[in-house]
Parts: sequence; C-alpha cells; structure tokens
Amino acid sequence: METTHNPHLNLLLDALLKADYDRLFPNLELIEMPLGQVLCESGDKLKHVYFPTTSIVSLLYVMENGASAEIAVVGNEGILGVPILLGGDSTPSRAVVQSAGLGYRMKAQLLKNEFNKAGQLQILLLRYTQALITQMAQTAVCNRHHSVEQQLCRWLLLSIDRLSGNELHMTQELIANMLGVRREGVTEAAGALQHLGLIIYSRGHIKVLDRKGLEAKSCECYQVVKNEFDRLLPVLRGVHH
Repeated sequence: METTHNPHLNLLLDALLKADYDRLFPNLELIEMPLGQVLCESGDKLKHVYFPTTSIVSLLYVMENGASAEIAVVGNEGILGVPILLGGDSTPSRAVVQSAGLGYRMKAQLLKNEFNKAGQLQILLLRYTQALITQMAQTAVCNRHHSVEQQLCRWLLLSIDRLSGNELHMTQELIANMLGVRREGVTEAAGALQHLGLIIYSRGHIKVLDRKGLEAKSCECYQVVKNEFDRLLPVLRGVHH
C-alpha cells in the first residue's frame, strides 16, 4: 500500500481539531478496499467504522428477491458507520465498495467514546449525518421521478466528486444494481451520454469528458445534495471540484 497515504485524505478527519485528530490517529488502520467488498451486511452489528480516502462505498437496500437499489454513496468526504453514532449499532442497508481504493477503519466503540465527549468531532459528525440523510431522501425521490439517464448523470457526478480524477471502473451490471434499473436501461443511457460527447464508456471503464455537460443533463437532485454538503460542512468544500 502507498507509503505516502495518510488520514488527512479523508476530509472529515482532515477537518478535525488537532487534539481530536491526534487522539484518533493511533487507532486508525489503513486498509485496502477492493471493488465489490461487502463491509457490512444488513442487520450486522457494526464493529468498525470506515473513513474512505481513495475508495467509494455504496449503501444499498437489498430486497427479499435479491433486487437492490443504492440509497447513498460515501467517499473521501465522509464516514461509514453513522448508525453507531446515533445509537443504532446496526443498519438495514448493505455497504459495498463501489470504487476500489484505500481507506481507514477504527473500532466502532472507540469512535463512539470520542463522539460522546460532545466536542467539535460530534458537531462535525452530526452535520455530516444531516447531509447524508439529505442525500438518501433525494436519491429516493430521484429514483421514483427521474429518467435513467438523469439518474446516471447524478450518480456519475456524485462519484467523481469523491475521486481525484475523472475516471470510474464500473460494470453496467453494477451500475444497474446501484440504480435499481434493468441493465439495458443503463446501456441505453450510457450510450446516449457517450453520443453527446459527455463520457466515454468501454468495458467497465467510464471517463467523464464534459462535467458541465453532465451537470446540465442531470436532474436538480445532484445540486440539492451538493448544496447541502457545502452548507452544512463548509470545511469540506474541497470535496467538490
């Protein structure tokens, strides 16, 4: 793993006061987060919390028949493990690595102890939680009312906001699972965006060529989520290019 990697690449950790950061630092373990890895299953008691740095984690709801839909993405702007902070200890969603990379994990109880000290760390994490709830609510509305093409634009923008470059490694099947639509719908939508010169898509590799164009094609849902993150967490504003 990269020796230059450090926890400051996660913007929540980077925004902490030095004293808080210094207390957390010895407990942070650098881990690889390979594509498709399940970090927690629905109903599991969360033993660790995760701070992605170069990876993105998708929170999915999985139906009894195996069908799924994404309710939120967590990248270098956030933390996976909000239920721990809210006293729930487990979650009905499944957390899967959507974009491979690195991240840090720490024992859930240790973060809970820090959170309960009611300092700046608590304020930061509660504000992040509100922004995450906004993202979940907007995703639900978007999935119900907007076209697959608009959903794909929103999803691509949220993803590249959380990466250092403009490229994603994703199969159409995985995108279809995330959006809760048929694979053919994703093929058609990606083809249309490629035809417009907004992306290049080939064999599980998506390169965004025209970010402004994608924003124009996307529904208002992307901007609502982005604005809420910027409003609640101005210290993290660097997350958006």
